[in-house]
Amino acid sequence: MGSHSVSFPVMVNGCTGKMGRAVAEAAVSAGLELVPLSFSNPERSGEKLQIGSVEISIHGPSERESIFQSVLEKFPDVIVVDYTVPAAVNENAELYCKVGLPFVMGTTGGDRQRLLQTVQDANIYAVIAPQMGKQVVAFQAAMEIMAEQFPGAFAGYTLQVMESHQASKRDTSGTAKAIISSFQKLGVSFEMGQIQLVRDPKMQMEMVGVPEEYLSGHAFHMYHLTSPDGTVSFEFQHNVCGRSIYAEGSVDAAIFLSKKVQSKAEKKLYNMIDVLCEGNMR
Repeated sequence: MGSHSVSFPVMVNGCTGKMGRAVAEAAVSAGLELVPLSFSNPERSGEKLQIGSVEISIHGPSERESIFQSVLEKFPDVIVVDYTVPAAVNENAELYCKVGLPFVMGTTGGDRQRLLQTVQDANIYAVIAPQMGKQVVAFQAAMEIMAEQFPGAFAGYTLQVMESHQASKRDTSGTAKAIISSFQKLGVSFEMGQIQLVRDPKMQMEMVGVPEEYLSGHAFHMYHLTSPDGTVSFEFQHNVCGRSIYAEGSVDAAIFLSKKVQSKAEKKLYNMIDVLCEGNMR
């Protein structure tokens, strides 16, 4: 991680989870100031978490609003990064908006339409994206551009899709669905139910090639296209081990948002495409 010219406080909510902790560590590595407060689920309330030289006090959800207000008073330039749980997405966003905290929502799930509406109605600065890995977002966007520019280019081709994630991820990857949607526009006939979901650790190591140390956190995607006569094939693959790509992308989103707040930008609601268009943040 390179150095950058901005430094501001970051509050990471949900830092008792693997993703939240990775973001907090990435923020410290990037030279940002970590707010020594965070909230998590009620069972973790009262715990202390050490991230670098910062000891973070963990609070339960019932204390959220008073904590947000005290954080804003003490750290007026704070940016919140949320990696809590899907069930908390809408309520958390409503509280951020009520108190006036600019935030990056990395947590997936919740009612996304309501989430966007909440932010627009409150006129608050936010980056909202279900996928925070900048390079994955760039690939996804490139596929969308190709589909728009060359509709039907792969008509007649058959598609095989395999995606492997840690066993705790039950649902199909949203990124895979977005890429498949682009292939469908390119003329490929494919149903979402045809995706091969690999969640068995033994298969992941033997068939997919996931390193053992990353069985608990990875995203391997393979898209294989074959021509009608079988003589031509294309393969697109992206393999992510661990969480650093998402943590670093989240920190870049926070840096981006801090700059927008400081410059009093007219536009206030952003996604990761906006962050990408700004260029390298660090």
